[in-house]
Amino acid sequence: MKIGLITDSVSHLPFEQALDLAQQLGLSSVEVATGNWSEAPHADLDALVSSEEARAEFIGKISSRGLALSALTANGNQLHPTSGKEQDQVVHDTIEVASGLGVPIVVLMSGLPGAHGDSSPNWVTTSWPPENLDILDYQWNQVAVPYWKELAAFARDKGVKLAVEACGGQLVHSTSTMLRLIEATGGDVVGANLDPSHLMWMGADIPTVIRTLGDAIFHVHAKDIRINDWIAARDGLLDTVPITEPGSRAWNYVTLGLGHPGGATFWAEATIADDRGALRDEYNSGDDDSATEKFADDWGFAKPNPGDEDGDWWHEVKQRRRCGDGQPRRDVAPQHEAQC
Repeated sequence: MKIGLITDSVSHLPFEQALDLAQQLGLSSVEVATGNWSEAPHADLDALVSSEEARAEFIGKISSRGLALSALTANGNQLHPTSGKEQDQVVHDTIEVASGLGVPIVVLMSGLPGAHGDSSPNWVTTSWPPENLDILDYQWNQVAVPYWKELAAFARDKGVKLAVEACGGQLVHSTSTMLRLIEATGGDVVGANLDPSHLMWMGADIPTVIRTLGDAIFHVHAKDIRINDWIAARDGLLDTVPITEPGSRAWNYVTLGLGHPGGATFWAEATIADDRGALRDEYNSGDDDSATEKFADDWGFAKPNPGDEDGDWWHEVKQRRRCGDGQPRRDVAPQHEAQC
């Protein structure tokens, strides 16, 4: 198992100290944010776009510590009715930089348009009242699909894959909407960044998500949530209380292992789905002063014991992942069918 660090999780540290932390923990890679919703504390996107010297210095700081740059991240809303153009520029610049650095993945959100004529994004979560379906038709067919076809062509030309993170408040917020976007863009360049936390609070079963998406998972973020049962029982899980007020929310992002049980199953499932890359740990709960310690705790929770990858439990989980309980799966590769 390979595990990396999203350096925004320790955004209070200077870049080189964040890299030192990853090296000290024995991690294999880092993922760095370039702008939009992130303040991009560890990357100067303008400099990386315009200067070969800046790119060489940036990647040199990473490689000199024995680390790889697994992805660049440009999370934002490039489909925003008013500020989308500026956010789209960050996305395109990030793909350009990734191509120049030989980085295989750019992580991003799908974006969320408004309804026709809106100046703010509009997240439709139900099919009723009837006008909601008209809004969705506009958002998908007149805004998102044309945009994403063009973006996929640009990324394809640059040799970069786009890992879309399904998230509440985005047009792609579920496995089905993820597959819709992948199908609309050709199925080769656009795939999933699996961040289980967002799907968890919407009620999805993560092993089922992994099995459904299969090879369409390009990248993985390891995150967890904890549901406050008494609030959820009262209000449900759609929650607009600020994340700075965790005691009043129905659910919160938490350190790995403090939300959902069955961590070993997730690690095994996710590693098999992402066996060409590494798992990235993202920590966004609590204050900056505790982030370094929390990340170290996460890594201790996730790191397998020596020899675990060769143990009986590991092969059993892999076999279960490939074959299931006799039910057909879209992601069972032909070379594994004889084993099922």
